[in-house]
Amino acid sequence: MFAGIGIALVLAAVIGGFLMEGGNLHVMIQPAEYVIIFGAALGAFFIASPGGMVSVVFKSVGSIFGSGSVSKAQFLELLALLNTIFSKIRKDGLISIEADIENPKKSPLFTKYKSVLANHHALDFICDNLKVMITTNMPPHELESLMDVDIGAHHHHEMIPSESITKVADALPGLGIVAAVLGVVLTMGKIDQPPSVLGHSIGAALVGTFLGVLACYGFVGPIATNLENQAKAKGVYFEVIKVAMVAFVGGAAPQMAVELGRRAISGQERPSFTELEKGIRK
Repeated sequence: MFAGIGIALVLAAVIGGFLMEGGNLHVMIQPAEYVIIFGAALGAFFIASPGGMVSVVFKSVGSIFGSGSVSKAQFLELLALLNTIFSKIRKDGLISIEADIENPKKSPLFTKYKSVLANHHALDFICDNLKVMITTNMPPHELESLMDVDIGAHHHHEMIPSESITKVADALPGLGIVAAVLGVVLTMGKIDQPPSVLGHSIGAALVGTFLGVLACYGFVGPIATNLENQAKAKGVYFEVIKVAMVAFVGGAAPQMAVELGRRAISGQERPSFTELEKGIRK
């Protein structure tokens, strides 16, 4: 929602200010400039991106119009699930959850927590590390190192869209200059024309520079920042799982391990102690 509002505000401010100064929007309609700048930007993106990266980036761009972060309710569900798992392990032993983690989507242990089931990366992360706990007697510090490797790989994958779009944003002002230079070259061919014709031609050329800079700082750059913030928010989700699991393996009681996981959440998404207690009871 906020991304849509931001796009509308940028357009309203730029176009509104231009009109307030007596500008003519007809001057901004330069199809050739749009083709040069955005066509070249798309081509540069394809050159820089391996095959699988292109689809990942295009799929992620639409997510800027969503919430973009993990909500408090989703964190509460995650913490409640971890408490349920830890309590079952403490009561019945590690082997008691083997069937649950082999097929979590059909497990009564997991199916109550819809938001966790919908997050297949987090679900795999939980189940894979529980399998490690069952099959090995790994000490807490080694489990933490193993989980850090997994989190690092996931974060790298999540950052691909942001980094790719940032590169495109960085290129747009330069491509705007390319379009402007081509416009000047065309203008030089009209040097024998009257000033009104030359002025219109130079104005059309400068539209290229304007479009490149506006697209970079008004739209494409902020989109990249939005995707980066989303990746960081998803990283916190995994950190919560890691902190809680390492604490539990280290001997903490289920509710204490979950409380340590809660402390890894920052900002307004962090549920209070009371909210977590109610969520666990519920």
